[in-house]
Amino acid sequence: MGRLDGKVTIVTGATSGIGRRTVEIFVGEGARVVATGRREELGRTLEQALGKDKCLFVKADATQEREVKAMIEACLGKWGRLDCLFNNAGGPAPVGGIETVPVDGFDAAMATLVRSVMLGMKHAAPVMMRQGRGSIINNGSVAARRAGYSTSMIYGAAKAAVNHLTVCAAMQLGEKNVRVNSISPGGIATGIFAKALGLPPDKADGYAEAMKASMARNQPIPRAGMTDDIAYAAVFLASDESSFVNGHDLVVDGGLVGGRQWTPHQEGVKAMRQAFGVDES
Repeated sequence: MGRLDGKVTIVTGATSGIGRRTVEIFVGEGARVVATGRREELGRTLEQALGKDKCLFVKADATQEREVKAMIEACLGKWGRLDCLFNNAGGPAPVGGIETVPVDGFDAAMATLVRSVMLGMKHAAPVMMRQGRGSIINNGSVAARRAGYSTSMIYGAAKAAVNHLTVCAAMQLGEKNVRVNSISPGGIATGIFAKALGLPPDKADGYAEAMKASMARNQPIPRAGMTDDIAYAAVFLASDESSFVNGHDLVVDGGLVGGRQWTPHQEGVKAMRQAFGVDES
């Protein structure tokens, strides 16, 4: 407890999934949080559960510059400064082959996944530079590192842009003692997968629990990734524990992108030996 004592933070996309759990854990670690999102009813329940002295909900669309500016101003108006911004807001992108990508869907995905991050950094950076300190955390993805780790190639491309924009901003802002890092989740049991398949948000979030069993087989660590895994990674990057970490992409994936899994690989080797008539003794 207390790793974020006294910190003033903003978490975007805070009405469900990773964002909502991050707000809860940040508050538990001593932070005061402005939670933002588009679904006001869910945001208000979070604010009420945690208390307005610790959590202020601001309805905001992270793709709209005026609303991003307003959320920063609300934070400064409430608590006078900004120590950490977690650009977590995101969503699905068009699926299918490159020849099927709808231009409007592409543009919408880039706005949700990339423009939102740019806007958050654009309006948080001047505040943090004046303060002479701060931490910006951007939500990336393992899909940025390897093709085929998302249902959507557009999602992977957008997250690759996020991860590289993070490094570019880190080179500038680090000179003012403002750190910029990203977190790249692997398979985390949230509603985003169901959303990508076309379910509306209010129904998709309910499928997160059902996905845990299938996701447990995807990486060496034999369980699905949980929202807590990403939230605690964000705690580290928001805290003074990471004061010399800048321009880094923290992969939280249970080993998913590390390479071929050991047991299936060994089973394949065994099958090849049998096919070639090699004595395993």
